[in-house]
Amino acid sequence: MVTREEVRQRMRDDGIEYLLVQFVDINGSPKVKMVPVSHFEDVIGDGAGFAGAALPGMGQGPHSHDMMARIDIDTYTPVPWKPGIARFASDLYVDGEAHPYCPRVNLKRVLSSARDEGYVLYVGIEPEHFLVTRNKDGTISVWDPNEVDNLDKPCYDFKGIANVMDYLRDMMEGMSRVGWDVYQSDHEDANGQYEINFVFTDALTTADRYTFFKMMTSQYAQRYGAIATHMAKPFTDRTGSAGHIHFHLADAATGENLFLDEEDPQGLGLSEMAYHFIGGIFAHAQALCCVTSPTVNCYKRLQVGGALLGSRSGFLWTPAFVSYGDNNRTQMIRTAGPGHLEDRTVSAACNPYLTLAAYMTAGLDGIRNRLDPGKPNLANMYDLGLDEIRRRGIQLLPQSLAEALAHLSEDEVIQESLGPIYDEFAALKQAEWKEYHRQVSQWELDRYLTMF
Repeated sequence: MVTREEVRQRMRDDGIEYLLVQFVDINGSPKVKMVPVSHFEDVIGDGAGFAGAALPGMGQGPHSHDMMARIDIDTYTPVPWKPGIARFASDLYVDGEAHPYCPRVNLKRVLSSARDEGYVLYVGIEPEHFLVTRNKDGTISVWDPNEVDNLDKPCYDFKGIANVMDYLRDMMEGMSRVGWDVYQSDHEDANGQYEINFVFTDALTTADRYTFFKMMTSQYAQRYGAIATHMAKPFTDRTGSAGHIHFHLADAATGENLFLDEEDPQGLGLSEMAYHFIGGIFAHAQALCCVTSPTVNCYKRLQVGGALLGSRSGFLWTPAFVSYGDNNRTQMIRTAGPGHLEDRTVSAACNPYLTLAAYMTAGLDGIRNRLDPGKPNLANMYDLGLDEIRRRGIQLLPQSLAEALAHLSEDEVIQESLGPIYDEFAALKQAEWKEYHRQVSQWELDRYLTMF
């Protein structure tokens, strides 16, 4: 915790003249108000005011009272791409009360309840994203300044990463300047796709940082004439972008990793609590998927049978079955190391505040009810046919947003994780699915126009 005076001194030392008051809408899209530093006290006390009905899913109409974004001074971050500006994450208030439709307020509610039970959630995110350019006809192409990013298997390729090294250096140096302990970057599995990794921390801070990370990518990419997109699957024939989460629960008093058990009889280094947490995730996986993969486009990367199809590289790297195992990337949940779990199904297009609130709630339900995830699956899941997967009792993730919404409508645990946001979320996503389903695509024209 820092004091106001400590933050004021930091701002003076850093030459800060303006503040970006950061918040998100229901989609997790970054929003800001820009405030002169002379009004620092205003955005701590009253907050930066705006019309909540101007954003989707905020529980307000045009008649509603002002929504006020109050900064969290612990999130002070000088903006690395623009000297003289700092960012603060904020919580939303209406009439002096924390607004329950604010995704950050909702996540704090869930995390506070968990802390009362003795738990803290630690999370790291693998932020995959594409760099693209928009063509005159409205289509997009991979941003490939030297025309070398054309391999069928471009992952880790030196020429591919050298192609965008200035962008990656800008990002990594900027992240280091704001103290995120960035430790590696790489060219990902698809042409034009990259990942930059930074060290894990508590769930709220990680959600704040992931939101700011998306802001950073947009600004640094612009320097080079590119668009940074965290859309789940912008290309039909290339791997999609995930926001894989790495996580464990810690003891709120001691910081001890509660998922770690070196004597685990199953050999994964996981505690009984970790297995129950996985059991909770599995019990709610289909409904949870609606929150972790919240757009119609997300399900283009979650296709059963698509693991070996639909990608030039040969894999989509996205398990669509509800399973866990050892250090095995064909599972929904991979044991990346003793006491260290990774969920590979989470979409880059998720709202991190809603995702982590729902994930924590599902996992804690497993702990409270001692839910059993079954034995780990150690096979290559991509080699198993659907009949064998079903024979083993392994569930499948929803194959469309409509299917995921149907599961969410029946899962009171995941609904509760969103609080009153659930009604807004469900209505918005139903409308999104209906609008999408009414569209006539180019694929349909190409296939059917002269068929009949």
